[in-house]
Amino acid sequence: MRIANEILMTIRASKKDSGNVLLSDCLGCDDEGNEMIYGDILGADDEDIYEEIESRDDIKKMLALVKTCLTDMERAVIELRYGLNGDTRRNGRNGLTQQDVADRLGISRSYVSRIETRALGKLGKKFGIGK
Repeated sequence: MRIANEILMTIRASKKDSGNVLLSDCLGCDDEGNEMIYGDILGADDEDIYEEIESRDDIKKMLALVKTCLTDMERAVIELRYGLNGDTRRNGRNGLTQQDVADRLGISRSYVSRIETRALGKLGKKFGIGK
């Protein structure tokens, strides 16, 4: 319990400084002399954090590619199918079914499927995945 209070006090004190804090920054030592770092109390290791940052960067890159590499129809299908336009939340899930997309765009479901496949292929090539 004493360690938890020390951690809380350290965090509060560092909050006053409003400086940047690294997960590898030392909080202090416990009664046994073991060094404690912020990463220990946050429950994440550096590898998880790097993967999260990389994932976010990949998402930003993919969204930029959707806007720049696809035709208007391909972009509309991808945005509706994967909920990228914020207008397609349904039953707690993002994105619409192919049939729902077809109904919205006034085309057949099979045409939506072909457009989606073509658009995903284009994005995959630009993103460095696939042929």
